[in-house]
Amino acid sequence: MERADFLIIGAGIAGASAAYELSARGQVILLERESQPGYHTTGRSASMFLETYGNETIRALTTGSRRFFLDPPDGFAAHRLLTPRGSLSVGRRDQLSELDRTADALGAKARRLDAAETLRLVPVLRPEVVAGGILEPDAMDVDAHGLHQGFLRGLRARGGRLVVDGEVRSLSRADGAWLAETPAGSFTAPVVVNAAGAWSDQIAELAGARTVGLVPKRRTVITFDPPAGQAIEDWPLVVGIAEEFYFKPDAGRLLGSPADETPMAPCDVQPEELDVAVAVDRIQTMAALEIKRIHNKWAGLRSFVADKSPVVGFDPACEGFFWLAAQGGYGMQTSPAMGRLTAALATGAPLPADLADLGVSTAALTPARWA
Repeated sequence: MERADFLIIGAGIAGASAAYELSARGQVILLERESQPGYHTTGRSASMFLETYGNETIRALTTGSRRFFLDPPDGFAAHRLLTPRGSLSVGRRDQLSELDRTADALGAKARRLDAAETLRLVPVLRPEVVAGGILEPDAMDVDAHGLHQGFLRGLRARGGRLVVDGEVRSLSRADGAWLAETPAGSFTAPVVVNAAGAWSDQIAELAGARTVGLVPKRRTVITFDPPAGQAIEDWPLVVGIAEEFYFKPDAGRLLGSPADETPMAPCDVQPEELDVAVAVDRIQTMAALEIKRIHNKWAGLRSFVADKSPVVGFDPACEGFFWLAAQGGYGMQTSPAMGRLTAALATGAPLPADLADLGVSTAALTPARWA
């Protein structure tokens, strides 16, 4: 039996960031059910850093992560974690009022564009369809792999341990400690952190904790060739103003999605052909892109609770059981702040002052809000 101060279940971006921060405060064992960390949603993320994306809590956590992204600790990553991209929301003529309302709400962080300005940014947009847009110049691409691996390297450097093929099959508490039984061995610690992504409610049931109504939702992604001879490197992320599609440059190709959110049970989710066809249709309706061949297609699960805020904190009725769940589609861009937040709350420290100043509150995150 291996002992630690903290057992973290799930080595996706949430668990990895928490393990990195907690390993500076105690011994951490990070348990991953798959043979490699980040196999599910983390490894399938089309990651962006958008400070205007999500509800008030998500936006505050994203802004609270900016400093880490721009200036990570020495040796954390071989390359910069953020790359300028920009985000362009586009709309049809019947969506002009929605464009205006959104631009007003974003204020100085965005610029309302007319049709001509929008088409100059992305020349393949159809002039007979696209009537205007909103540019958010500060949106950036996230190096998801570099970020995830940086957290895992930092965990190891601080003496923490990653255990793969370590699916938790039973979870029990006795004498002030949790015992997790896995195919990779038995592990015990006073605190267990539930960072199991789409499986977080299942882990709660193993522990005898009340579930929080987590709903995993499928998101489909495809990659395809850009028009021959067309320079795409400087194109922004292009998003339908009603969030019905998006596409952006990705490693010399275009990456696109129908922005689907189909509720389903936790699983190794695969793309549905209908969703792939919907992605192609929606993108080609707005842009003169001839999608003849899909190079790659995949799907991931983005998990939400009813209010679309993360669930972070100790369970009010299950001693030593700490929730770190429901990151939805925001886990990558909020992970530096979420790691620091978890490390503070799991050790009884105050909420980090900079996050409190941004409006992050434990009341908006606590699992007790579902009690």
